[in-house]
Amino acid sequence: MTECGSGVSETHATYVFAVCRTEGNPDVDGLTGVAQGEPVRCLRIGSLTAVVQTVRGADFSDEAWQQRLTDEAELERYARAHHEVVSAVAARCPTVPLPLATLYNGDERAAFALAGESTRFRTALRRIAHHAEWGIKVYAPVSRSAGDEIPEERTAVAAGRMAPAPGAGRAYLERKRGLQSRREQRQTDSLRLADAVDADVSRLATESRRLRPHGNGAVDDQSVQVLNATYLVAAHRAAELDLLVAGLRKRTGAHIEVSGPWVPYSFVGEV
Repeated sequence: MTECGSGVSETHATYVFAVCRTEGNPDVDGLTGVAQGEPVRCLRIGSLTAVVQTVRGADFSDEAWQQRLTDEAELERYARAHHEVVSAVAARCPTVPLPLATLYNGDERAAFALAGESTRFRTALRRIAHHAEWGIKVYAPVSRSAGDEIPEERTAVAAGRMAPAPGAGRAYLERKRGLQSRREQRQTDSLRLADAVDADVSRLATESRRLRPHGNGAVDDQSVQVLNATYLVAAHRAAELDLLVAGLRKRTGAHIEVSGPWVPYSFVGEV
């Protein structure tokens, strides 16, 4: 759906932020978008509305966009500007956000291409209407007790000064096996914790997605992330979600982070 680079005119292009469903055009006054001096406006597509802005095609050429991808600050500026428009419209009506830098050669081309995806847009709009996206991350403690480590270096030094006591080798191997067993048990407990939290929240949510957990250190060096998930939750169940998470924190003792409500980017499908 994105016509970036060589597919966009060097003069002007139509940048599409989102497609929404509303009886009239959503109020977009005051939104600045990604281009200075050009208003954010609405483009009717049958019963749907696209939120668009006219931009300079040269600003989104292959060369210009590749250069922007290497400039973290500039890319973040565009991403924030795009998100601000999407969020403002989504606060007023069901909205399907489009990917950053979705452009067409003018309004006519944009309307034609988006109309061809109208069935998918309507399906997504029905799914996310009166819903928001919430993120949940769960962290489990990394247990490091004295029994978790075997002073192998000191053992080796001591072995150079004196002969090992009878049975020392067997005791060492038993400690190693015990250490491995404790590590495996902690991993099993962490997976059970993640599954339990996800199961409880999923029962409340309309849809859910589990993402790849991040590594250690997101909270501190003593914690590891065991669940990174996002949930589509009906607006009227937001307070219920708060109570559920509070109960999970008390019951499990885990550190649980909640973020949201967000525009449901993760649940609009491939549009």
